[in-house]
Amino acid sequence: MTIDNAHIPTTFDDLIAEAMAAPTPGWDFSWLNGRATEERPSWGYQRLMSERLAGASAALDLQTGCGEVLAGAKKFPPTMAATEWYPPNVALATKLLHPRGVVLVATTDEPVLPFADGAFDLVTSRHPHDVGGWWPEIARVLTPGGTYFAQHNGPDTMLELIEFFLGPQPGAGAERQPEAERQEVEAAGLQMIDQRVEHLRVEFFDIGAVIYWLRKVIWAVPDFTVDRYRDRLLDLHQSIQDDGPFVTRAIRMLVEARKPG
Repeated sequence: MTIDNAHIPTTFDDLIAEAMAAPTPGWDFSWLNGRATEERPSWGYQRLMSERLAGASAALDLQTGCGEVLAGAKKFPPTMAATEWYPPNVALATKLLHPRGVVLVATTDEPVLPFADGAFDLVTSRHPHDVGGWWPEIARVLTPGGTYFAQHNGPDTMLELIEFFLGPQPGAGAERQPEAERQEVEAAGLQMIDQRVEHLRVEFFDIGAVIYWLRKVIWAVPDFTVDRYRDRLLDLHQSIQDDGPFVTRAIRMLVEARKPG
């Protein structure tokens, strides 16, 4: 793959200034084109989601972000709703999804869904921030025989990058381990019918890309600011300059669970 980075500044301060000036609302990561790469899972979540939506009668997309993944579906069921809790994303998702007839519901990040029992025969989600406490609510709003279909962030996603700034994180991602997630699914009264995990290579080609990513994914290094981590950023910048891209991993899980019916 050819990386076109001719337009990218090379000095530490210029890279910082450019990354800090870039807008970060929503989940559009196109600013990173030419500055970072990430392998994609083999299963093609958006295509599989679209196929399931086309056959549903009522569906809900949880934590839809800016709605861009959901908007990629070719056909929606007669009833299509989505939720989002992060205020900057709510406005963007509303603008994108309303013209397609999707009802966007602004929620909190607490595991409570403002829908009736058995309201949906399909619930989807791509990269929910946290799904652990949501399983009982997911089970509640599904019809008997209904399906939850999602792509989750797996355990230790971007751990090498996180530990570069925060130090060792023993036990990080324990609640996202496949077996732990399976147990939560079953405790909520659902049946896990498919669960796949893939480890995917991620490369950052300059320190500006790292800063931009940390500004968007605010829970990765919760106290991140350039001033607070300037020394570590300078170390990482020098390492990239001397040794090449910073390499970490994204771990993705495909999850399909069914409510007995």
